[in-house]
Amino acid sequence: MSRVKGRAPLALTLPAGLAVVFLLLPLAGVLAGAPWSTLPRRLTAPAVTEALGLSLVVSGWALLLSLVLGVPLAWLLARVSFRGKALVRVLVMLPMVLPPTVAGVALLQGYGRRGLIGEQLSDWFGVTLPFSTAGAVVASAFVSMPFLVISLEGALAGLHPRYEETAVSLGASPLRTFFTVTVPMVAPGLLAGAALCWARALGEFGATITFAGNLPGTTQTLPLQVYLLLQNDPDGAVAVSLLLLAVATAVLIALRGRWIGPQGTDRGTTQAPAPDGETLSPGALPTGAVSAGAVSAGAVSGSPRAVPGNAPSAGGAGVRSEDVPRWSLVAEIAGHARVELDVAGGSTVAVVGPNGAGKTTLLRALLGLTDRATARSLRLGDKDVSSLPPHRRGIAWVPQDGALFPHLTALANTAYGRTAQGASKAHARAEAQEWLDRLGVGHLAHRRPGQLSGGQAQRVALARALAARPRLLLLDEPLAALDQTTRARVRHTLRDHLAGFPGVCLIVTHDPVEAVSLADRVLVLEGGESVQYAPPAEVARHPRSPWVARMLGRNAWPGTATADGLELSGGARLVAAEPLPGGVPGLAVVGPEAVSVHRNRPTGSPRNNWPGTVRELTAHGSRMRVLIDAAPEVVAEVTPVAAAELGLAEGVPVWVSVKATEVTLVAL
Repeated sequence: MSRVKGRAPLALTLPAGLAVVFLLLPLAGVLAGAPWSTLPRRLTAPAVTEALGLSLVVSGWALLLSLVLGVPLAWLLARVSFRGKALVRVLVMLPMVLPPTVAGVALLQGYGRRGLIGEQLSDWFGVTLPFSTAGAVVASAFVSMPFLVISLEGALAGLHPRYEETAVSLGASPLRTFFTVTVPMVAPGLLAGAALCWARALGEFGATITFAGNLPGTTQTLPLQVYLLLQNDPDGAVAVSLLLLAVATAVLIALRGRWIGPQGTDRGTTQAPAPDGETLSPGALPTGAVSAGAVSAGAVSGSPRAVPGNAPSAGGAGVRSEDVPRWSLVAEIAGHARVELDVAGGSTVAVVGPNGAGKTTLLRALLGLTDRATARSLRLGDKDVSSLPPHRRGIAWVPQDGALFPHLTALANTAYGRTAQGASKAHARAEAQEWLDRLGVGHLAHRRPGQLSGGQAQRVALARALAARPRLLLLDEPLAALDQTTRARVRHTLRDHLAGFPGVCLIVTHDPVEAVSLADRVLVLEGGESVQYAPPAEVARHPRSPWVARMLGRNAWPGTATADGLELSGGARLVAAEPLPGGVPGLAVVGPEAVSVHRNRPTGSPRNNWPGTVRELTAHGSRMRVLIDAAPEVVAEVTPVAAAELGLAEGVPVWVSVKATEVTLVAL
């Protein structure tokens, strides 16, 4: 966000300046009143060095206690929804706003000899906290832990869960995921919180003196030493205060930009310019070459994908696909997405549908990231995995942006799944290198994700998923972020590698070209229901969903079949050469190239014609696509010459006509 330039109003500048002076004067007073000539002698006095040593011990143990207890608490607050969460957060922040002496009294009532559990601690474990070094540690941790929890919770909240979910899908247990993915990615927030926690523990006074007392060598830390020196040696108190002030200032300077500066919300999405000049984007995959084009009826008549003989398999690098068993998928998904699947091993299914149709829910249910009751049954090959946790299902997931772990190199990313599954580091890295070589990014093995282009990053993400030897591969719009040229190259590469995959692959996509060129079958979801499951050619010729027909570039109008055609929901009637049985719900599908546009009411053979108004004209390849407001609304395609001759422009009244032979009716 750009800074506001220009002269600041005096009404704001004056009180702001006074605020700075108000805060600065006491600190400047410490500097001005410091006994500089005797400072070394005072700071090396036995009582001061003893208090300093004790302060370091107490603050160090307080930090350790805060890490052991506070890190899991921060994760719980950031990642888990539970009743009473707001109350827990209030309890975490309460020590920050309590008067220090009140915190000390509360500690006495809880852990004192006559506190809630103080007597049990003494009788059962022989531990007496008040007026002991352990008590000073407890007091310091009580008031300093909130700084760690709040800082780390913010960092965890800014880390997108897809990184952890991807790690789990590769076979990493939740605990392994936490230490190998979550902690490294939130390290700046963790370090900032730890530093603030330590500094606060080092400077703790009120709770310590109330709960642990002021015993030299036992609980008398530096702040308590300052309090004692004020009574007998004011210059000594200023000298020790200067030391604490220097420590606090150093901590804040080290943390600038982390605690007090602007912070990003997702460390995993930052990318540096790619050295090879490729277009950067959050997700993709390249090599090969294939031209991209619009889907037409003739574009889907052939086989959906070729099967090269040397394609890699999920059985491991160097293993041919014919040497490993094929894993089928049989699943029944309930909940928001209600789907039944029975897919042969080695098949690819494209999952399409409008936003909110249940595509993401389907993937998450298969992964085991939703309520387990959602996946009523899930069998991969001969194994029922519906009751298994996500990391034991053998299902790998590649999200839209790849979700490469930014703290690991491409090679370490690719080897992550095999290492998590128990393979030795050397074996996992050798396998990973072979997969990277197969996908044409082996020379980038030692680069981090921020040094990769979008296409390179997505190829690494695919290599990582395949190297984990999954039985089910889930790709969530893998090409969505790419430009058209890169998308065509990537699609070619992806098709070749999926051809040798012995399991089942589900690809969520909104691109009809991807669905046609990559999939053996297309699953159409609408409203959480499966409305069509058929080969791509069948879906293109006879779409059973208006959304799919429009995705394919067709006009689609639902209605009720009549003796000669379809009565549309808006009251209009459409005549078809091959009508459906009367009374059944149906869908009329008409290609935009079959729609004729006229300036006047047409005469002759077309039996379907109606008036409308041009709403929009757009270029579509070498033709013009015309959107016409009418009943029903219609999309037509005309040549630029015809558009000019008709004088088509937004707002121009026109007539449209469609021959009955061009109308395809599909029973719903």
